[in-house]
Amino acid sequence: MPKHKDETVEELEIEKLEEQEQMTSEEETTEEAIDEVLEVDELTLVKQELEEEKNKSIRLRADFENYKRRVQLDKEADYKYRAQTVLTDILPVLDNFERALAVPTTSEEAASLVKGVEMVYRTLLDAVSKEGLEPIESEGVPFDPNFHQAVMQEQDDSKDSGIVLQELQKGYKLKDRILRPSMVKVNE
Repeated sequence: MPKHKDETVEELEIEKLEEQEQMTSEEETTEEAIDEVLEVDELTLVKQELEEEKNKSIRLRADFENYKRRVQLDKEADYKYRAQTVLTDILPVLDNFERALAVPTTSEEAASLVKGVEMVYRTLLDAVSKEGLEPIESEGVPFDPNFHQAVMQEQDDSKDSGIVLQELQKGYKLKDRILRPSMVKVNE
C-alpha cells in the first residue's frame, strides 16, 4: 500500500505541476495578448501623431505660400504707387501754374512770359502723367462722392440735379487711387 500512496502523491504532485504550468502558460498567453494590445495601441497612437504632424506641415506650407503671395502683392503695390508722395507734393505747384496761366495778359512781354510758363507747365504735366497722374473729369458730369468734393450748391434749371456745374479746384488720381478729389459746385 505504501507504494500506491507514493504513486498517488506523485500523481498529485504531477497534477499540481501541470496545473502550475497551465496557469503559467495562461498567464504568458494573457501577457502576450496584453502586449499585443499595447503594441496595437502604440502603433495607432504613432499613426495618429504622424497624421497630425502631416496636417501641421501642410498648414504651415499653405500659410507660407499665403505669406509669399501677400508680400508679392505688397511689393507690386509699392512699385505701382511709388511716386504717390512726390506727386501729392507737386499738386499745389500744378495749381499755381494753372492760376498763373489764367491771368489775362495785356503786353507782349507778359505774353512771352506766359508762353514760357506754359512750356514749363506742359513739361511738368508730361512728366507726372508718365508716372500715372491723371486729372479727374468734373464739369458737366454727375456728382460722384468718390471723385468729387461738393463745396457749394447752386440752382440751375437748365441742368439736371446732381450735375457738377463748376470745378473750383482740379482733382487728380494716380492710376486707380484718388490723390485729391475735385472741389466742385453742384446743381441742387
